[in-house]
Order: sequence, then C-alpha cells, then structure tokens
Amino acid sequence: MEEIIQEKISADHLLYVSLKYTKTCDVIINLILRWAKMIETSIDALLKHAKKKKKISSISPNPIGKIEQIRKVFKKDKEFLKVIDMYEMFRKIKELRKERIGEFRKNVALKVSYRGKEVNINLDQLKIYAERLENFISTTKQFLLS
Repeated sequence: MEEIIQEKISADHLLYVSLKYTKTCDVIINLILRWAKMIETSIDALLKHAKKKKKISSISPNPIGKIEQIRKVFKKDKEFLKVIDMYEMFRKIKELRKERIGEFRKNVALKVSYRGKEVNINLDQLKIYAERLENFISTTKQFLLS
C-alpha cells in the first residue's frame, strides 16, 4: 500500500503542480504513465490478496491475464472496472498515435487514437481520471484490509 501511495503522490504533483506551470503534453504523458504504474502495483497487490483469500487459484504471469483476473474478482464494481479500462489505454499510451493541441496554453490537450476512437485528454478529463483513481485507491485499501 505504501508504494501505491507514493506513486499517487508523484502523480498528484504532476497533475496539480507541473502541469499547471508547464502546460505540455509531455507532462500529460508522464502523468498517465505514472498512473499506469500505480494501477499496475495495485493490481499486483489485489491479486496477491485475492489468492490468499482463495478468490483465485493462481496469479497470471502476464499483464493481460492479470487484467482478466482482476475483472473477475471485481466484476460487480462498475467504477473499479472503469479504472481497469482506463489502465488498458494508459498501458499503451506510448505506442498510440497522439496529437498535441494547444501546448503551453491554458487549454492544452493530447488527442489520442485508441480502439478506433479519438480520446481528447485535456485538463478536465485528467481531473475525471484523478477522481476515478481516488475511488479506485479507496476500494483497493478496503479490499486489502478485509
């Protein structure tokens, strides 16, 4: 849990400080990569705990298998599954086609092509992601303490 909190603190700094002053797409990409690492760390911890609680028999060695397993464990929690969907996009952010819009300006945005759709990642969207991740972390904490 400590590692997850450290990643969140770093990500929050990128969102609320670095992005506020630099307004570049590189900061947005670094923020997304930081969130991806935080979610990945959380998934690993959740799966280890689920295995201890005998909710799953074994932990998949590959990331796609882990995503499928975590979907099964949390199949009733819609908000949690939204974060897992976000994580799938976050993992691929480096390889996806990106377009930088309004860099160094108030309305900086990163337009990403993901699964045939254009996803516009602007400051408002980042705040929505941050809220979802806040709920994700509290759900993670509750699960790990159960």
